[in-house]
Amino acid sequence: MIPHYFLYEEAAPTVEPSFLHIEPIPVRSGRHDWTIRTHTHPDHHQILVISKGGGAIEVEGVSWEVSPPSLVIIPALTIHAIRFKPNTDGYVITVAPPFLQSALDHDADLVEGFRIPVRFLPQQIGSDIDLVGLFASLEHEFVWSAPGRRTAIKAYLQLLAVTVRRLLEQERARPVSTARDADTVMRFRELVERHYRNHPPLDFYVRKLGVTAARLNACCRVTTGKSSLALINDRLLTEAKRNLLYSDMTVNEIGAALGYADPAYFNRFFSRNVGLSPGRFRDRLFLGEPHTAAG
Repeated sequence: MIPHYFLYEEAAPTVEPSFLHIEPIPVRSGRHDWTIRTHTHPDHHQILVISKGGGAIEVEGVSWEVSPPSLVIIPALTIHAIRFKPNTDGYVITVAPPFLQSALDHDADLVEGFRIPVRFLPQQIGSDIDLVGLFASLEHEFVWSAPGRRTAIKAYLQLLAVTVRRLLEQERARPVSTARDADTVMRFRELVERHYRNHPPLDFYVRKLGVTAARLNACCRVTTGKSSLALINDRLLTEAKRNLLYSDMTVNEIGAALGYADPAYFNRFFSRNVGLSPGRFRDRLFLGEPHTAAG
């Protein structure tokens, strides 16, 4: 299974789990050779700003290149991995959704900006927005136990949320989903996370969510650019790739663990979506050849 963490390699929070945590990128990534392996945060969003260096962030099977200054939103339950360039700098915020919503006065337009994975690159951010300074000021309040600390942190979160919302407004590459659409997709992904190994039909998810299949598909497409079935397949492929990369399980064992009683069917499913058989995909990884994650 994909590891669930509060902070990377910390299964349980050591600081105010219902509040917020912020730290410079080198604090955690530097001691892990600048590589954060595939994992997810079930109860917290993460917000990253890259001020120096860069690298690649794999989000739900799609690889994002980032260079400074970049801003990345990774919502709760999003499966991701990061390969930073050595000596990359910036900040990582880990925040509980209830605290974020409270800090934003439950403003649906602002909360919406943290419901789907998104990145903003230098050309989108421009030179007028000092994101690094905003994160640095928030970190200063976080480590400085001064009067009004919590209120100041909320104020900086509000400024950050307004910045994200305005950047989203400028980003016309795809429609920005409504908060209701995003909430449906979030609940759908939570159900997929619990049941994907059992391969229930789409009707199972539709009944659980209380929507029609057409409505669910429309929500998924406007929020993620993918169909509901594609999101289910992406989750299976992400787990398959993780096991091929990080485990000693045979291909047949991986298929069985993902609910495929017929090894040949698992091989066909993987090959059709990735363009390589599971065995060839694993061999290429061990040989150090580049590979493209299925999107």
